Amino acid sequence: MAFNLEEQEQIDSLKRVWKRYGNIATWVLIVILAIYAAIQGWNWYQRKQAAQASALYYEMQTAVLSGDSQRALQVAKDVQDKFGGTAYAPMISLVAAKMAYENNDAATAKTQLKWVTQNSSEEGYKALARVRLAGILLDEKAYDEALGVLSGSVPEEFTGLVEDRKGDIYLAQDKVEEAKASYKLAYEKMAPENPGRQLIKLKLEEVGVDVTAENTSVNKG
Repeated sequence: MAFNLEEQEQIDSLKRVWKRYGNIATWVLIVILAIYAAIQGWNWYQRKQAAQASALYYEMQTAVLSGDSQRALQVAKDVQDKFGGTAYAPMISLVAAKMAYENNDAATAKTQLKWVTQNSSEEGYKALARVRLAGILLDEKAYDEALGVLSGSVPEEFTGLVEDRKGDIYLAQDKVEEAKASYKLAYEKMAPENPGRQLIKLKLEEVGVDVTAENTSVNKG
């Protein structure tokens, strides 16, 4: 096929550009395609992981309904080992911890809860695990360790639960003023529709604080 002079000059120019930059352009294209393939592969892997983990979640439900704590613990271990990065792992671990505790196996319950605090990417699950772990430590009279578990920040919606647990720990140590402060903060932070708020109100009354009277005084002021 014959080209006119202008077309031939354009072709020669393209050849010179390709000779100079073609190798670089090829590698850039390869890198872009590799990144795209990696992203697609990762998304597929994540979907596959979540699907397999969800199957184990249903298996956990079966174990709970049948009261098979050993099977529940095995499912928890499988999920932690194989699908620890999915949202199912902390959920299943929390359930396994509850079953272990109800079977008077506090050591296993603590192990499950610690796994959640150390491995979950969901701050809400971590906060819940910390509150439950602190409760077991409270039962064991390991007060300082329990308070240590509750130290640090948590999502705003879990502040009430954390402060309520702190109040219980302080009260067990006969630190009434500290308990009052924690219960007050728990009461303030917990949503009015939360049934736990009424329980905190009763705890405050037990330590000599009438929340209703305080609120009335504030409103009058």
